[in-house]
Amino acid sequence: MFTGIITSLGEVRAAENGRFAIACDYTAGSIAVGASIACDGCCLTATSVEPAGTGSVFTVDVSEETLRRTTLGRWRAGERVNLERSLRLGDELGGHMVAGHVDGLARIVSIAPEGFSQRFEIEAPLELARYIAPKGSVALDGTSLTVNGVDGQRFTVNLIPHTLAVTTWGQKRAGDSLNLEADLIARYVARLIDAGSPGLNR
Repeated sequence: MFTGIITSLGEVRAAENGRFAIACDYTAGSIAVGASIACDGCCLTATSVEPAGTGSVFTVDVSEETLRRTTLGRWRAGERVNLERSLRLGDELGGHMVAGHVDGLARIVSIAPEGFSQRFEIEAPLELARYIAPKGSVALDGTSLTVNGVDGQRFTVNLIPHTLAVTTWGQKRAGDSLNLEADLIARYVARLIDAGSPGLNR
């Protein structure tokens, strides 16, 4: 499990046939082979780790299914990546519960300044829009964000300067695709309603 609070900004150093090498400021000794790391919101397994300066370079192998259904199929050397280590028992849950299982691709429709923050208008796939509610949570490229408003398939989020500086969001442009993970609670509630759970009718 993850929280959607980005803890490092990585860089893809090599990309070949679904195997990626990612440089980051996590120390090599702190990453165990087999550890789960959320990379732009996708839960991936570290298959090797090497020290690099004060940080490290770790590798991940990505399945064809994940390459097709996420932005990872477009990763190239030099790509900046949002990273988060898996949650440990007792860690602060600063964002919301994130599984690292991407549901689909969203798209940035527009970006506009709003006070000291930036307002992003996002379009979700039709089948995922039902899980997005005003003041609810959504994970986009691994970042836990609060939904401001919803209009059909489109919704808005605001990002403060700190988030823009320490994640890939500061480089985003209109038209960019995003890995979207719907809120777990919203997904299960919708499933119960669709199934006509007797417990909901008592």
